[in-house]
Order: sequence, then structure tokens, then C-alpha cells
Amino acid sequence: MSEETFVINNDTEAMGGDIVIAPEVIEVIIGIAASKVEGVYGMRGNLASNVTELFGRASHGKGVFLKNDEDGLKVELYCYLNYGVTVPKVALAMQEAVKQQVLYMTDIDLTEVNIHVVGVVPEKLEGPNFDELFDSEEDE
Repeated sequence: MSEETFVINNDTEAMGGDIVIAPEVIEVIIGIAASKVEGVYGMRGNLASNVTELFGRASHGKGVFLKNDEDGLKVELYCYLNYGVTVPKVALAMQEAVKQQVLYMTDIDLTEVNIHVVGVVPEKLEGPNFDELFDSEEDE
């Protein structure tokens, strides 16, 4: 997580003043945009974010890391995908969604959005319906 703030340069100087965005705000925007892409199971968190979620509070910035260098703002996303999805398609959709949402909400153009798929989560199988099992035996 970056400790610096981001200042947006506005072309109109009629207002006077700066717009300053904390990195945590950008991380939350990125986390929400990425997790809403179809095929994404969730974002990778750490112990603190997992404990926060146990208490019922969502941690939207988990799995998001920002790096600001001379080229611009770079994003590293760590996520879990649903089993059966096409990984490159979902990753491209995540990149596009994140870039669009950050540009729309903050007017910051991201130079890189790197997606790291750390796992695939299998779909949950339904357990057997015991009523149907016992009914079929009684009919015989």
C-alpha cells in the first residue's frame, strides 16, 4: 500500500485549490470494480482483512497494491477465479473494468493493471436430497 497521496491537476484554475485522493480510496475503487467482473470469486486478502470480514465489515481494498513511479500509477491485483471460466477473458475484463472505473471516478489514467490469479475455486456440489432417496425406495 502506498503512503503518498495523489493530486489531480485540473485544467480550470477558476476554482483554485487541489484535489487530493488518498491511495486507500483508489484501492477501494479498484477492489470493487475488479470483484464485480463476472467469473471473479474474490480478492486475496491478508489476515487483517479476513478478520475484518469475520466481524461483518467488507474489506474492499484487499488484494490491491499500488505502485507510483516515473511512468505513472501501476496496479497489482491478486484474485481467485471461479472454476470453469476462461482465465484470459476474465483477466482482460478485470483490467478494462478497473481502468475505466478509476479514470471515471478519479481522472487518473493507470499505466498498468497486472492481474495475478492465485487460485481457482471449484463450484460447490449440491448434497443429495434425502427425501427423494427415501421416496424412491418406498415406491418399490
